[in-house]
Amino acid sequence: MKSYFICIVAILFLCSSCAVIRPGEAGVKQTLGKFSDQISTQGVIYYNPLISKVVKESTQTNNIKLVLSLPTKEGLSVNSEISILYRLELNKIPTILENLGQNYESIITSVFRSASSDVCAQFFAKDMHSGMRANIEEEIKTKMLINLEKQADGIELIAVLMKSIQLPRGLASSIEQKLQAEQDAMRMKFIIQQATLEAERKIIEATGERDAQKILAQGLTNEIIQLRSIEAFVKLAQSSNSKVIITDGKTPLMINN
Repeated sequence: MKSYFICIVAILFLCSSCAVIRPGEAGVKQTLGKFSDQISTQGVIYYNPLISKVVKESTQTNNIKLVLSLPTKEGLSVNSEISILYRLELNKIPTILENLGQNYESIITSVFRSASSDVCAQFFAKDMHSGMRANIEEEIKTKMLINLEKQADGIELIAVLMKSIQLPRGLASSIEQKLQAEQDAMRMKFIIQQATLEAERKIIEATGERDAQKILAQGLTNEIIQLRSIEAFVKLAQSSNSKVIITDGKTPLMINN
């Protein structure tokens, strides 16, 4: 009975002294507060639970979601849902844990708040609701990368996405009206261009017909008509059929027998 109890205790001790690292994770052993340089990606890590533990971190792309009020150039506040996509560099996970701890996401959030305030204050509110949004996102990301290199080296910033942008009600209505007016103007410009092209096509056709008639009239001189008549008489004379030809000396009129 005693040996059975010892076996159970031994099994429990072994189970508590191992950690399973799953795909998409990295494990780092921490012994007496110091992180090991060895990084385990998949499999089992054995450690002494009395003096050590295994810290697991995701190596996949992670998403930090925020809802912030962003300043604009004209002094307004624009509410937006933000997604910050990042990933930890595998070989730098021990350094990140040592310098920042496991609460490194708070550092990323703080860096974003600073960068977004600086960048958005240079743009108008309408820019965040138009094609300029991609430029704003890229500028925020660039500024964040500079700050993260100083404070949190080893965090790979993938993208900053601004979603569900809510402009002040009056401004949103004005922007929609302006966009509608621009679309109407573009549509009218297209209609005018089509009408102009059609008018030009008709003018070209009419001019071409007049020029063709003019050229034809200029080409039919008396000499050319007389020459064509002589050629016609010659062809008739070469024919074996009997014919009666009535002519005024200019043009033949043929009667078959």
